[in-house]
Amino acid sequence: MSGKYDLVIVGGGISGAALLYTTAKFTDINSVALVEKESEIAAINSDCTNNSQTLHFGDIETNYTLEKAEKVKEGAEMLAGYLENHDPDRETHAKRSKMVLAVGDEEVAELEHRYHEEGFGDLFPKLRAIERDEIADLEPKVVEGRDPSKDLLALQTPDGYVVDYGATAESFVEQATDEPNVDVYTSTEVTDVTETVDGYTLDTTQGKFDCGVAVIAAGSHSLQIAKELDYGEDKVLLPIAGSFFLANDFLNGKVYTLQMKKLPFAAVHGDADVHDPSITRFGPTAKLVPTLERGRISTVEDFLDVFGLNADAFLSYANILADRILLPYVLRNLVYDLPEVGPKQFLPHVQKVVPSAELDDIERAEGYGGVRPQIVDTAEKSLDMGEAKIVGDDIIFNITPSPGASTSLKNALRDTQTLMEFFDGEYKFDEEAFRTDTIDHFPRSTSDDPVLHAND
Repeated sequence: MSGKYDLVIVGGGISGAALLYTTAKFTDINSVALVEKESEIAAINSDCTNNSQTLHFGDIETNYTLEKAEKVKEGAEMLAGYLENHDPDRETHAKRSKMVLAVGDEEVAELEHRYHEEGFGDLFPKLRAIERDEIADLEPKVVEGRDPSKDLLALQTPDGYVVDYGATAESFVEQATDEPNVDVYTSTEVTDVTETVDGYTLDTTQGKFDCGVAVIAAGSHSLQIAKELDYGEDKVLLPIAGSFFLANDFLNGKVYTLQMKKLPFAAVHGDADVHDPSITRFGPTAKLVPTLERGRISTVEDFLDVFGLNADAFLSYANILADRILLPYVLRNLVYDLPEVGPKQFLPHVQKVVPSAELDDIERAEGYGGVRPQIVDTAEKSLDMGEAKIVGDDIIFNITPSPGASTSLKNALRDTQTLMEFFDGEYKFDEEAFRTDTIDHFPRSTSDDPVLHAND
């Protein structure tokens, strides 16, 4: 198996699949291939058990600035519009109420300021500030058993999209392969990438692929490949493994708690599973792991390859982990994985959302959770909180587009614009048709957008 293509995309997760869909459907590139090392599309972090199934708009993510929320909002609306257009029976997604919950005077004041003074109420017209009675109507368990003297406030919206990103990636690939001159190769691992006079040669376990332009959308492995081509030398990875706890029938939709702005990881939230609303997930926890893929010891060597074992990398880790907020957070999250002790330590996070929860109500979700790489800038000795993308000579490396799957289509849009520049005007991108197929289907009116409970 081998071939010559104008464009080769490495990685069949949600990011690579979104780019395949965008280039196959809305450009006139002559030949496009997607190469995926697993036997199935979206088998690693995009699989529905390995992420929190959240479509992030920036409305209830309280660690987002208004500027970041504006950027994320468009990307989320693109994906939501795609789902509304191509999944009308909601087989790959569900739409439910979602809210961010403030408990106590200090948090309530912070949330009110965010909504009114910071402009989030203006940016998100469907976002409403609701108090105890309305919270109880939508999420009875959030109020049941809670101290009545504690002030409560929530910012709530009906745009609580819960997404099976693996199934969505498969949908992107199905759309793309309806077009001519589009090939998808699974069980095909890239072993080497070499720059040539005409572009790149990819050595794989199934033969060689030659291409004029390449996009590496292989998650954590993207930086590994980039470094082999002398890109990204000032970056290393801080891999964070997320895990979840499960409970039965606690919530109808998604309930966030306020997040710490200094941490790039989501605060614990609860939400009903996309395919089984009787199951409520709580998480994610965030544990440092020396691997690029959860549960795969073979990727320890890959991590060390990316890490580099040099002084700048060690100093960067030391500087980050010495932080008085981050270090206790990291240590606490290690405890959550311990038998017996872990659930007891995690229970207070669940009780902030569902006060009546007891230890017997929650259990660790075995087999759930993936690895999300955080980028470390070794020049600044700090976490890079932005998007991790490297644009080289006729090649793009997508490491962890922030915030991940939610902006996969917007990321694909921007990459396609860059590809058009790589091809020097040889091909065209019909961005208007792309928007018609995606964001134009996002429901703007609340009158056609009822609040759905998980069992509706």
